[in-house]
Order: sequence, then structure tokens, then C-alpha cells
Amino acid sequence: METGGNSLPSGTDGVKRKVCYFYDPEVGNYYYGQGHPMKPHRMRMTHALLAHYGLLQNMHVVKPALARDRDLGRFHADDYVNFLRTVTPENQQDQLRQLKRFNVGEDCPVFDGLYSFCQTYAGGSIGGAVKLNHAYCDIAINWSGGLHHAKKCEASGFCYVNDIVLAILELLKVHERVLYVDIDIHHGDGVEEAFYTTDRVMTVSFHKFGDYFPGTGDIHDVGHSGGKYYSLNVPLDDGIDDESYQSLFKPIMGKVMEVFRPGAVVLQCGADSLSGDRLGCFNLSIKGHAECVRYMRSFNVPLLLLGGGGYTIRNVARCWCYETAVALGVDLDDKMPQHEYYEYFGPDYTLHVAPSNMENKNSRRQLDEIRETLLQYLSRLQHAPSVQFQERVPDTMFLEPDEYQEAGSERDHDSDMEIDYNGKPSEGRVKREFAGPESKDTGLNPGSSVATVTTVEPRIKQELQDKIGTLAILD
Repeated sequence: METGGNSLPSGTDGVKRKVCYFYDPEVGNYYYGQGHPMKPHRMRMTHALLAHYGLLQNMHVVKPALARDRDLGRFHADDYVNFLRTVTPENQQDQLRQLKRFNVGEDCPVFDGLYSFCQTYAGGSIGGAVKLNHAYCDIAINWSGGLHHAKKCEASGFCYVNDIVLAILELLKVHERVLYVDIDIHHGDGVEEAFYTTDRVMTVSFHKFGDYFPGTGDIHDVGHSGGKYYSLNVPLDDGIDDESYQSLFKPIMGKVMEVFRPGAVVLQCGADSLSGDRLGCFNLSIKGHAECVRYMRSFNVPLLLLGGGGYTIRNVARCWCYETAVALGVDLDDKMPQHEYYEYFGPDYTLHVAPSNMENKNSRRQLDEIRETLLQYLSRLQHAPSVQFQERVPDTMFLEPDEYQEAGSERDHDSDMEIDYNGKPSEGRVKREFAGPESKDTGLNPGSSVATVTTVEPRIKQELQDKIGTLAILD
């Protein structure tokens, strides 16, 4: 399922981008239940817009391989993964204790195909990270991903598996530093928590703060121990508009890029921060939201774009279609082409919709104070942490399902890897993990991408855990 290749020149830099777009045609079939605001159908609507605007021909279109148990287990607890795999609508009443333990129920319901849904969206994010690691593309997109609330042992906020954490762990195999940026209206608590004590991942979340889910993300929450000042939170109030938002986003992210110097960037593009969202209270236009994508793209650093929230689904599809065009450097007509979901976009049938006239409760003084505080935090980071970059072969070999058919039995069934205390592969034994069918010995799926670190002496393991805090790569 691959087409296209190079994207078109974009903006003042005029640099072409190779874009990989991950999409599974089945993802729109999953259904959280009647009345639930999370609707995977929005991904199918987005894909239809991309197709009819002619954007697919400018990208590599890739069907993601399903993430395996062991892939998910690089961050999530084994008993939690096993629960997700085995629970069904039919047997959930027999597992009431576990439902409560893992916070699965009302906001995060059990529905048909739940585990396959998790495998699909996580597989797209992991696969995007692998593509970036191997320099197969400059930008990877997985609009079905970005489920940032899931914890190690707990579902939360419509999120079951934290595909973002898994993708960042994959990127850390190659890049010394990874930046995570979250423009969802909700705080990216699950990702922040996972990397709260490490200096190898910086998390920056722009979100509604106050009496609002999940209730975390205070401006004074900046990380802990070795990760102090590597978690940044931008607390915002109702009604923030494009101009106010960018008055914070660009100076803060410009300083982050200067000081942290990431090798890769993960940008969560939750569309519930748009004006008119069913659960949101911001007043961003689609162009204002996409300006964040445009700005992060301008740094020419490997970029993984992920979805997230977004509950007025016609606007979600509009937004992610437009942001795909921004990634490619393509201009789109506001007049929407005819397609199978055309009736969703009436009465105007345009790509863009005007923001509302709601009050912006973010005063200029408040915005200035937030910006000044966060820039002060960043000034305490004298230089980029960790060791210097060194060119080396990426850890994980990646084969698409059709490529696997050609590779046949030549793949290596082992994936153990020795590492030094900086978390890099040593020059000793390094075994590569290739895609292959599920088996008892390896648990592999075609096109899968994650190698698990398992062969580490106890002393080195402890040093590494002390070094990178809560990273789950050794669990």
C-alpha cells in the first residue's frame, strides 16, 4: 500500500520533505459505543479528504503493522497488556476487579476489537518512528495515534495504550534527545509522567488548566531530579485565539529548539483545541492550529505528527487534512472536493471555518507572565544534555509486510541488544529484529519494528535506570 515519494517544496526554506503517512482502512470501524465522544470514524473522514485533495500521491502511504505484546510491554505492564488482549464486551462482567484496577469502564469502555484498535494505532506511531530512524522519510504521520493520557498500568481519558511513549522509546535508540510537543487542549500527562526524571526527553504541553481533565500541568511542574526543567507546561484559559497562542508557542518552542537541540520531534496535534470542539473551550482556527506544525517543520528536524483529541469530527478531518498539506508543502483550495462524506461539511463545504466570537480569558499580562516564566526555566539549561551525536546504524530493521514476503526465512529471530550506560548499543553483540509472522518464540508480526533491550548486567541496568529515570525500556 505504497505510493508517491517526495513532497513538494514548502515555505521560504524550499526544502523537499519525504512524508510517510500511516493508515489502516479498518481503523474507522472501531466504535467506543453510543454517545461516546471518541469516534475513530474521524480517521476515515480525514483519509477521504486526503485522497480527494490528491495528497496521497505526494506521500508514501503505509498500512501499519500491528504492535505486538512485547512492543506494548516496553512501557506498559504485562498484566495490563494481557487484560487488554483478553477482555471483551461478553466477559467484562466476570472481570470487575480488573476493570476497576485498570480504570477501564465509563470513559475507557470495553468494545469489540479493543486490543486490535490499540495494536493498530500504536503500530502506526512505532512504525513512523522506525521510518524516521532509518531516514526513510523526513516527516511521519499517524493521525490515529497521539493517545497521550494512557499510563503504564492504567487507561485514562479515552486512551488505552500510550503510543507516544512507545514511539519516543523507539526514537531514543538513534537520537540522544527527543522533543515532545502537545497542542491538544488536554494536558499530555501520560507522556510527561513517563519521562519526568530524564534529560533525554523534553515534554512541552500547551493546554487548558484549571477545573479541567486531567487536572495536571501546572506551570511549576518542571520535572524531577535529572529531568528538572525538561518538562514544561503552558497553562491556558478559555477562548485563547490564534494570535495569543502563537505569542507563546513560537518564542517558547524557538528557545526549546535552541537550548535542547533535539534529534527528533514528536508533535501531538490534538484537534480538540480548535474553536467549536464538542469538549473543548479554545478558539483556534485550523490555520492557527496548523501554524504549530508549520513552525516545527521549519527546523528541518525529523518530525512525527500524531493525532489525539478532537470531538467535532468534521473539524478534526478538516484540521488533519490541512496539516498533512502543511507537512507536504502543498496549498489546498478552501472549496472542498466532492467525496463520500461531503454532506458532513455543509452548508459551506469549505476546508476552513471561522472561529467564534467567544471571550478570550487569557489577558496580555497573563500571557507575558507565562512566557517569561518558561523562558526563565529554559535559561537554566546551559546546553543540550547527554553525549554528542555519533553516526551509527539504527537498531531496528524495518520491513513492510510485502517486503517480508520477499525476505522469507532469512530474518534473524533474535533481538537482544547490549547497551552501555548512556543507553546506546555497545560495539559488542547487536542483533537486529526483522519483521515476521507471530510465533511462540519471537512474538513477531509482519512489518513490526521494536527491539526490546533485555541483555544487561544488573550493575549497568541500575546505572542506566538512574540515568534515564522512568524510561521503561529495560522492564
